[in-house]
Amino acid sequence: MKKYLPLLLALCLVLALTACGGSKEEPAKTEEPAKTEEPAPETQEPAAEPVEITVFAAASMQESLNAVIEKYKAVAPEVTVVTTYDSSGTLLTQIKEGASCDLFISAAPKQINALDGSLKDNAEKNPDGLDVVIQGSRLNLLENKVTLAVPEGNPKGIESFDQLADLLTSGEVALAIGNSDVPVGQYTQKIFTYYEINEEAVASKLTYGSNVKEVTTQVSEGAVDCGIIYGTDAFSAGLTVVDSANAEMCGQVIYPAAVLNVGEQPEAAQAFLDYLTTPDALACFEAVGFAPLA
Repeated sequence: MKKYLPLLLALCLVLALTACGGSKEEPAKTEEPAKTEEPAPETQEPAAEPVEITVFAAASMQESLNAVIEKYKAVAPEVTVVTTYDSSGTLLTQIKEGASCDLFISAAPKQINALDGSLKDNAEKNPDGLDVVIQGSRLNLLENKVTLAVPEGNPKGIESFDQLADLLTSGEVALAIGNSDVPVGQYTQKIFTYYEINEEAVASKLTYGSNVKEVTTQVSEGAVDCGIIYGTDAFSAGLTVVDSANAEMCGQVIYPAAVLNVGEQPEAAQAFLDYLTTPDALACFEAVGFAPLA
């Protein structure tokens, strides 16, 4: 038995070494995080090209149209609206003389008629046979009122057109009116005809303005006892209106608008005209006393 002992010890040693050197474990594999696809970058629309449109508008629209233009900046920021305000007669003359104009808004149909090619065979309405209005663009935009306004405190106590006719004929009041070549002056002439007032006979009691703003200023400054102006101008100037003319006295006071073919941007002008008929734009006009027609 003793002779087998060394062999037995050697065998145990071999078995012990084998057990200690068992199979190697593979390191645990870590899963790679799932790949997430990044969203494609948003494609930005190219900025619109800057556009400038020229608008000729009756002086009585200045405050309200300026307010509309401010709103339009949020709708079409690429569009710059360049305005010229004056009497409709003066603006018509400038267009006839070659002024560039994309959109014309007058205080009476007469001035638009004079440029409307659809009326070129009507010598009374379009005496020069001009064809400047882009057909299909013309519309009646607003209605105004012709009013009798007085300075602060109404020193002469004027209350109506009926009373004015008597006071003017007797030479007791001074009245400011528009020139005969501007719409407010033409409406005044109709009122004179209605009351059978001879303009020449009362000329010493009359002062004139080349547009309604000049007439309004004379009343505001107290240079006259009263003035015949639009209701919107009286409102903007804070004047007291003592009476308004009805259609029988001077007809309806319509403001037509049309895109013209003597401008540079007819499409942008049409887009702006379309905007003028929206509730947001009409609210600006109504705020000063215009009545929307479009």
